[in-house]
Amino acid sequence: MSKTIEINLDDTNQLTLLGKALSAEVRVEILKLLCRYDLNINEIAERIKIPQSSAAAHIKVLEEAGLITTKLQPASRGSMKVCSKSLNRFQVDIDTSMEETAEVINMPIGNFVDYKVEPTCGIVSEKGPIDEEDEPKCFYNPERTKAKLLWLGKGYVEYRFPNNILTNQKERRVELSMEICSEDHEYNFDFPSDITVWINGIEAGTWTCPSDFGGRRGKLNPSWWPDKNTQFGLLKTWILSEQGSFIDDVKANDLTINDYHLSEEAYISVRIGIKEDAKHIGGINLFGDCFGDYAQNIRMKFIF
Repeated sequence: MSKTIEINLDDTNQLTLLGKALSAEVRVEILKLLCRYDLNINEIAERIKIPQSSAAAHIKVLEEAGLITTKLQPASRGSMKVCSKSLNRFQVDIDTSMEETAEVINMPIGNFVDYKVEPTCGIVSEKGPIDEEDEPKCFYNPERTKAKLLWLGKGYVEYRFPNNILTNQKERRVELSMEICSEDHEYNFDFPSDITVWINGIEAGTWTCPSDFGGRRGKLNPSWWPDKNTQFGLLKTWILSEQGSFIDDVKANDLTINDYHLSEEAYISVRIGIKEDAKHIGGINLFGDCFGDYAQNIRMKFIF
C-alpha cells in the first residue's frame, strides 16, 4: 500500500522541509526519476548531468523532507547509497488545529479478491500484458497483483479494505476514489456505461460514464501502450456521509455512513461492476497509478 501524509499549518517543521525540498527544479527532476526507478547517487548525477557532490547534497534535502529513503548496498568498491521514493502523496490543509483527522488506504488495482468478467477483458502491468487478452481465467494469474490497468466488458471486481483503524475511533465520512471509464474494443467517445459501486454488499451509487476515452495519450501511460487503445478515465469519488451517499457532489441515495456497517466485519468489501440489468452495459476500465491521467490506485479515505 502506498504511503500518504496529511499536514496542516501547525506542522511548521515538516512544511519548511517540504518547501525547501521542492523549491529547486533539480530536486523536482530527481523526484521524477525516483518515481520510476531506484537509483544510486552516481546514476542520478549522470542522468541529471550535475556533479556527484551536488547530487548528494540534493538527495540529503529530499531525504530530510521524508520524500525519499536511502539504503547502503554493497558495490564493487565499498558501498553505494541507493535512493527510492518513499511517499506517493502528501496533502497540505491551509488550516490550523484541525478538529478532524484522516487516514488513507491506497489499494493496488491488481489486489482484487473476487471477480466475474466477460470479454472484452484483460490486465496489464507497467511493463506489458499479464497473460492472454479476452480470457477471463487470466484474472486468476498470480501476476495480477502487478496490474496497473484492467478492463472488462461485463461483470465486476471486488476488493477488501482493512477496517482496523475503526476500532477506537468513529468515522463520519468515507471517500472512495478511482480513475475509471467505459470499455469498448478500442476507445470510443460514444459508449456509455452504468458503473456501480457496492460497499459491504450495499449499493452506494451508479455513475453513467459517457465514454471509453482516447484520442490522446494518457499522461502516465507507458510508451508501449498502443495509441488505439483506451487512454484515460475520469477521477470519480463515491462518498458515504452522515447526510447520505454521493458521487462527487451529486446525491446517489439516502443511505448514511452508518447503513454500510463498516466496522462489523473483518474488512470492508468494495465491489466495482456493471449490473446485469443496467441500461448501459458498457464495461469498465480501471486505472492504476501509472496509466491514465491520475497517479493513484483505488483510494479509500476515512475522516474522523
